[in-house]
Amino acid sequence: MTKVFIARAIPGEAARRLAEAALDVEIWPGEMPPGRDELGAMLLQCDAVMTMVTDRIDRDLMRQAPRLRVIANMAVGYDNVSPSEAAEEGVWLTNTPGVLAETTADLAFALLMDAARNLTASDRDTRAGGWKTWSPTAFLGQDIFGSTLGIVGLGEIGEAMARRAVGFSMRVLYASRTPKPELEATGLQRRTLDELLAESNFVSLHVPYNDRTRHLMAAREFALMKPGAILINTSRGGVVDQDALVEALRAGRIGGAALDVAEPEPLPPSHPLFSLPNVVITPHIGSASLATRSKMADMAATNILAVLGGHEPPNAVNRPPNPRSP
Repeated sequence: MTKVFIARAIPGEAARRLAEAALDVEIWPGEMPPGRDELGAMLLQCDAVMTMVTDRIDRDLMRQAPRLRVIANMAVGYDNVSPSEAAEEGVWLTNTPGVLAETTADLAFALLMDAARNLTASDRDTRAGGWKTWSPTAFLGQDIFGSTLGIVGLGEIGEAMARRAVGFSMRVLYASRTPKPELEATGLQRRTLDELLAESNFVSLHVPYNDRTRHLMAAREFALMKPGAILINTSRGGVVDQDALVEALRAGRIGGAALDVAEPEPLPPSHPLFSLPNVVITPHIGSASLATRSKMADMAATNILAVLGGHEPPNAVNRPPNPRSP
C-alpha cells in the first residue's frame, strides 16, 4: 500500500484527505521532531513525506529511501532540503507559497509594536510586582506613527508588511534586488541596503535564506543603523550574525531587536540574547494561526496527491529530470 509519513501532528483536514485517498498515513507522535535515524527509518517505508522546517533530508537519506517520490515541505522556505540534490535523486520537492504572507506580516508588525512600546518588558515587570505607581518615565518607547520603516526584501511578506506600515502613516523604504515601480507609486521608496539602514527607525527582514543572505546583517550593518533603531527578523535566523547583534545591543548602537527566528533553533536558554532586556524572542510562530497552518498542510497534501497520482505537483520547487516511479 502506498504510504505517506507526516513528520509532526498537523491541524486541519489534510491527514484525513490523504487517508481518504486510500493512502496509508502515519503521523509522528512526538512533540519533538524525529531524529535523523528515526526519520531515515520512516522514509525507508514511504512513498511520500510531509516535512516541517525542522526535518533535514539530505542526499544520503534520499538514497536510503528508494520508494520516496516526493518531499512536501509544509513551509515556504526549503533550506532543510536541497532542491538540486532532490532533483538529481528523482525526488520532487514542493512547498506552500502564497498562503502565509499576511499571517507572517501580522506577526512581524506585532513584534515591531512590542519592541517599540516595551510591551513584553512591561508585562514581565508588572507580573514581578514592579507596578508601584503611574510613572512619567517608566518604559518610554518609540512612536510608530509617522516613523520610518525599512523593509529588506520586498516579496509577498515584505509587501504585506508595507501595507500595514502605510496604515500607521509610516514612511516606507525598501531594499530589493528587483525594483517595484507599482509599489513606489503608492509611496514606497527604494534604497540601497546601506541607505535604508541609515534612514530607518525600524528595519524588518524578509529575505530568503541562502549563501548570499547569510549574515546579511553583521557588525558593519549594525554600525550603519540609527542609534535607537529596532531590528525585526521573521525570515531565518542565519540572516543575522547573532554575535554581532548581541554586541550592538550591549553597546547601545541600536535600540532593540524582535526576533521570531534564530540560529540555531531552538535558541539555547543560556544564549546572551535572552539576558538583554531590549530583545523580544518568539519561537518561530510567524505562520502560526489555525487557518494558515491548516491551509499549509492542505497544500502539502495536494502536492503529495498530485505526485502519487502521476502528475506534476502544483507547487514544485524542483523538476526531477527522471522522477522516481512506483
